[in-house]
Amino acid sequence: MVTELVVGSFTRSVLLATAARAGALEEVGLRVREVPVASSPAQFRSLLDGELDVALTSPDNVIAYRFSPGNPLGATADVAIVSAVDRGLGLALYGRPGLAAEGLRGATAGVDVPTSGFALAMYALAEALGVRREEYDVVALGSTPRRLEALREGRCDVTMLNAGNELVAEDAGCVRLASVAEHCAPYLGTVVAVAGTAHLEDARLLAASLRWTARQIVGGELAEMAADEAAKTLSLTPELAQRYVERLRDPDEGLVVDDEVDVEALGTLVGLRRRHLPEQVDGTDVLAGALEPGSGLVVTPTGLVVTPIRTRRDGKDG
Repeated sequence: MVTELVVGSFTRSVLLATAARAGALEEVGLRVREVPVASSPAQFRSLLDGELDVALTSPDNVIAYRFSPGNPLGATADVAIVSAVDRGLGLALYGRPGLAAEGLRGATAGVDVPTSGFALAMYALAEALGVRREEYDVVALGSTPRRLEALREGRCDVTMLNAGNELVAEDAGCVRLASVAEHCAPYLGTVVAVAGTAHLEDARLLAASLRWTARQIVGGELAEMAADEAAKTLSLTPELAQRYVERLRDPDEGLVVDDEVDVEALGTLVGLRRRHLPEQVDGTDVLAGALEPGSGLVVTPTGLVVTPIRTRRDGKDG
């Protein structure tokens, strides 16, 4: 029996595409339909409404929608992290061609929404460059691919990019100003997340499949396949696809191969939210217990071992 899982993502996932091609999803009885989401509020609205079964999202979104009543949907919900996926995949602050760091003053900065995790990281990176938040304008432009388009079209001067979008930006002459790996480490960029328990077990199966695939990519066995999928999935040139795979394999910015979610990295995200968007209810910090074991932010992994039968060492599927 095969279960179809609807997964919402901001940028199409090369890891997910590689897992499907390598047989890792089939091995655990899953068929995944990946759908794009326009923004983090839209993603979590769809997750809570049951239009999505699983989200590939920033862990900060899970933190916000679980603990912060001031989130864009205006209410907290039973959302949780199932597994870590990557450490940011090159997440950095990019400027239009020719923009220097001092050009941040008076610039228009594109964000998903001003309260999203990438926006909070942007505020920290701008501060590291000596520019305060009130010295530039912030405009909501939605998901990362939409912000890349806006940057290239001149509708914003700077924005946060990752997951292959930054490689396209660099190829177009955009300038990398500062990265989370340099200023916000340790960091988590993407996690597998669910709402409630209806799809929790399926999400655990998906997480196990993605972890297996990540280990094969990092170990080199599926690097060639991942490059081919990056070229197709993200419309990258062969050179950019190879650079993308190098980033996937990077220990500081790439794929997470561990079963456990890095609590220290979650602490970075909680710290960014406390610093740039502090929130209290009845005089108590809403994130006071977010990292405690019983907070419900992270659910335990399944421990499932995935060994797809169709995978070959040459990186091609049978």
